[in-house]
Amino acid sequence: MTDAVRQRFLRFAREEAPGRSELYVEWASGVAGDPEMQSLLARIPETRRQPPLVFAVTRMLGAALADYPLWRAFVLAHADEVVAECSQRQLQTNEPLRLAPLLPVLSEIAGPIALLEVGAAAGLCLYPDRYSYRFSGSDGSLRAALDPDDGPSPVVLESITDGPIPGLRMPEVVWRAGIDLAPLDAGDDRDRRWLRGLVWPGEEGREERIAAALDIAASEPALLVAGDARDRLHALAAAAPSSATLVITTPGVLIHIPRADRLALVEEIRRLPARWVTIDPPGLLDVWEPAVDAESWPGFVVALDGAVRASADPLGRWWEWRAGDRADPS
Repeated sequence: MTDAVRQRFLRFAREEAPGRSELYVEWASGVAGDPEMQSLLARIPETRRQPPLVFAVTRMLGAALADYPLWRAFVLAHADEVVAECSQRQLQTNEPLRLAPLLPVLSEIAGPIALLEVGAAAGLCLYPDRYSYRFSGSDGSLRAALDPDDGPSPVVLESITDGPIPGLRMPEVVWRAGIDLAPLDAGDDRDRRWLRGLVWPGEEGREERIAAALDIAASEPALLVAGDARDRLHALAAAAPSSATLVITTPGVLIHIPRADRLALVEEIRRLPARWVTIDPPGLLDVWEPAVDAESWPGFVVALDGAVRASADPLGRWWEWRAGDRADPS
């Protein structure tokens, strides 16, 4: 079992962390060469032993962004707590920047909108109307900007796009709700430290953006329920105001659901009187219209009711509109 830990952290140090976080390269390399740490981490269930999860838990518990010997000393001193927290936590990428490529799609949908997110975590992607947007070309030139009605937001979502930019408007969101296996409270200090700890050291601007988005979510809490989406979806959808267009979003969550359950969930979503907005790997589903070539498609697919709208970076750092002339909002 310790060899599995060694191999997992060695692979992370060699293949996943370089170019993204040199500190995580150092930590993972240290674990890969440290039998005592391998034995400790082997106590964590295999499905909860991913290096980014382990690192985030230690940071939530108070580990400093320091060199490996200091981090190691912290982990050994808090071994039981690290194992316990890792055993019940799961990776949750609650990145509000994903809303940047989704904004043009939301702009197509007639408001007011009742927004329901599957895999909501702390619900940071339930506030598209509370963030500012800045779309630039790859040359750095500003191409489009949009702010909430009451002025610029402390959360500014900056994304790169070089192709056509369709008409943009701020969605009118009148109801916000989410489902998650383990929803987080934006106002809870421990949950806030957890989400901030999931940001890799070296990812400039992400932690500050998430912290500001957490403040917005805490000031206007969404309705977040715990449970499996297939069990809770219909009841939560029925709670949405009938005067609003129900929009169900699945931004980046379907990839984490086993295939049979994923396809069943998508079918349930599509049977509801709702619009469905998603961003997924191109080969994840076979509902895309028109079909996409998963081998050549850049990034993820952004779609509305299965109709392809854009290609995008999984976290929203860039996007390219690919829908051509779209119909009037409906």
